[in-house]
Amino acid sequence: MVWLLFSLLTALSKSFGDVLSKRILLKQIDEYLVAFSSYFFSLFILLPLFFFIEIPAVNGTFWGAVIVSALLNSLASILYIKALKSSDMSLVLPLLAFTPLFLLITSPLILGEFPKLFGLIGVILIVVGSYLLNIKERYNGFWGPIKALFNDQGSRFMLAVAFIFSISSNFDKIYVRNSSAIFGWTIHAILVVIILLPIALHRNRKNFFLIFTKAKALAPLGIMEGLTGLLQMVAISMTLVSYVISVKRTSLVLSTLWGYLFFHEKNVKERFFGAVVMVMGVLLITLA
Repeated sequence: MVWLLFSLLTALSKSFGDVLSKRILLKQIDEYLVAFSSYFFSLFILLPLFFFIEIPAVNGTFWGAVIVSALLNSLASILYIKALKSSDMSLVLPLLAFTPLFLLITSPLILGEFPKLFGLIGVILIVVGSYLLNIKERYNGFWGPIKALFNDQGSRFMLAVAFIFSISSNFDKIYVRNSSAIFGWTIHAILVVIILLPIALHRNRKNFFLIFTKAKALAPLGIMEGLTGLLQMVAISMTLVSYVISVKRTSLVLSTLWGYLFFHEKNVKERFFGAVVMVMGVLLITLA
């Protein structure tokens, strides 16, 4: 059961990374700089691993998949930070549970993988859970909670992130199959840094070097991102990927709790219950 410990640590690390992101954004640091810093500082953990792993021989399929994934995840990382900046953690982070729902559309098209019965039930639970996130809007009619979800800018950003992840995760699977988890993931991070660098520079021509002057705040975020991936890779090496990802999704519930404890967010009771229902849906999809 050691894999379970590492999987739970992955979820815990991910949720704390979200807290760090929110704290940094409250200090009015540009979201593009935050997105860049999270990958840039993660390399301080990832690159040293190259001295301890066997470098695999890679082919064109690997490079094609990892480049597409890096492009997609560069956009997703910016939207992710924008979502955290715009709205409560307890509202937007549970929406990442929509990724498995979108995967039911993208995976058949890209990988030829089709859902089973439990997967379809999981989709229903995710939709019900998302409804519960804004159940306080029920007085505006049955569709009130859904309308409230789409009227919130941060929610729209995070739904877009969930959709992008549903595409990029398929390419992640392709490049890992054609290399190794740690090698592929590190190359992916390097590419994202290269992609985000000119964007961060353009957005912060005068303040770009905040990544160094504010390193005390930004570096822990990147290190937490690197640690999250490292813990996940260790867990995956011990058991099935689906088991690890299922446990990792508990970070959605943890982040909802942290939103209340650290940022005193409101309406957490219904959001917590909605997040739990969505995680149950994710468990059914990933274990189907």
